[in-house]
Amino acid sequence: MVEEKKYEIGINVRTVYLDDQSDEEANRHVFAYTITIANTGSVAAQLISRHWIINNGDGTVQEVRGLGVVGEQPLLKPGDSFEYTSGTVISTPVGSMKGSYQMAAEDGCHFDVEIPEFILSAPRTLH
Repeated sequence: MVEEKKYEIGINVRTVYLDDQSDEEANRHVFAYTITIANTGSVAAQLISRHWIINNGDGTVQEVRGLGVVGEQPLLKPGDSFEYTSGTVISTPVGSMKGSYQMAAEDGCHFDVEIPEFILSAPRTLH
């Protein structure tokens, strides 16, 4: 018998380069990312905080921590999902982001959900 995972959160990420807000000559590259967080487990859980590690293509690393996402701390019941769009600015046309969400389950358990690394790439920079 396979035991169902109580704390199971799925993450899906889509990125977009915002050409109209970017300025290549000023080393300003703006990206939007849309993240869907889905509770595929069996216990409701609330997103409490986030931790991002943002890597520029030149090796510069920026860490960002904060409460919730886009001003919200969504409660995800089993089967629920929450989608939000945010953004970041990096100084190179290619970079990456990864991180984690800190969750509090309805049963009092706290756990982290890994946000897998995703690439930020301006058009015409990755072949």
